[in-house]
Amino acid sequence: MSARKLAAETLLRLEKDKSYSNIAVDNVIRKHGLAGADRSLFCILVYGVIERRITLDYVIDSLSSLPPHKIEAETRILLRIGLYQLMYLDRIPPHAILNETVELAPRRSRGFVNALLRAYTRAKEDIEFPKKEENFPLYLSVTYSYPLPLCQKLIGIYGEEKAEKILDGFRAAPEITLRVNTLKNTREELLSRLLNKGLRARPTENAPNGIKVASASLDELGLGDGLCFVQDEASQICVEALGATVGDTVYDICACPGSKSFGAAINMKNEGEVLSSDLHENKLSLVTRSAEALGITILRTATRDGRVLDETRIAKADRVLCDVPCSGFGVVAKKPEIRYKDLSECAALPSIQYDILDTACRYVKKGGTLVYSTCTIFPEENEENVKRFLTSHPEFSLVPFQVGRVDAPKGMRTLLPDEFGTDGFFIAKLTRKE
Repeated sequence: MSARKLAAETLLRLEKDKSYSNIAVDNVIRKHGLAGADRSLFCILVYGVIERRITLDYVIDSLSSLPPHKIEAETRILLRIGLYQLMYLDRIPPHAILNETVELAPRRSRGFVNALLRAYTRAKEDIEFPKKEENFPLYLSVTYSYPLPLCQKLIGIYGEEKAEKILDGFRAAPEITLRVNTLKNTREELLSRLLNKGLRARPTENAPNGIKVASASLDELGLGDGLCFVQDEASQICVEALGATVGDTVYDICACPGSKSFGAAINMKNEGEVLSSDLHENKLSLVTRSAEALGITILRTATRDGRVLDETRIAKADRVLCDVPCSGFGVVAKKPEIRYKDLSECAALPSIQYDILDTACRYVKKGGTLVYSTCTIFPEENEENVKRFLTSHPEFSLVPFQVGRVDAPKGMRTLLPDEFGTDGFFIAKLTRKE
């Protein structure tokens, strides 16, 4: 089966199931044994069409002789695939794109698919896109391919200029970021090893133990030796802000998939105690296996709802990390389908996050550290939750922190992709007064 046909089937299934694209892509690659150019084209088409869906649909609807609701889902997906190649890929001749896309279409819609794609090749310079000066939210939506309500929300939070910079920052092709396991090797040693493999690797700018690798698959990296693990630089910065050190007792409240727990344990030189708790027992087994592979022996896991207090652990931790479930709008570069999440679905999150933080703070010793973090860029899940918490908990106060050039003189910082080349991420560092 061709890469284009597999991409069309995968995109149709994702649209119906609303599942995560990375899981679906991995399953198709394994099932069909995709490799080389076929694997590359399949991934480019699936992720590319998801990322550019709003822009592609704008072009389709501008050129179509049918009203939008009359175009069948299967036909629209094929049109998206064809247009994506014509608009964003330059290595495939247009006639080959047209012929192969039309060939995949059902007989009843081949004429329509052929006509629309040919119309684009003839009239692409004449398509009128929304103008910045006339309707800025719509311009952002169509240009950067994000839903209009999300664009309006970002403008309301950050203003027009900054909102565009953020969306432009998310367009950068995400690199794989590794956290070096300094229990087994140094960053310099691992970097040399990756470069000797012919990979394009470089140290992270702010996280002291990170390496960014461009255009590499996880298979090429060979992570099975426990020398490193995948962790975005923003998440690594969060662990550095936590400041775990030898002999500490650390609680990671919403730990899965475990990378922050691993980073803390490594910074502690594998001396002390790390308790990684999470609501999902099946995911915790993966945390345990990964810790073993990394040579971490001080980590234990516990299945627990972060909102439910464990009275046996009150005031027992030197450091507590509270990386709460969030809307995820900081990681759209890696999970492009998140951009289509209905904003109304996120309305209940700040309350849940606050309840977890309100419980987690009780585990912190006097003089201990509490870090609250999310992978989103919305104030109601970030600064506003911390301010509400401080109003109810005068025994805590914010503490300045700095990791590399990421400076938080007031104890809170939202990392934005246009500023640091990381995921969108929020970190607040607090201390319990003596």
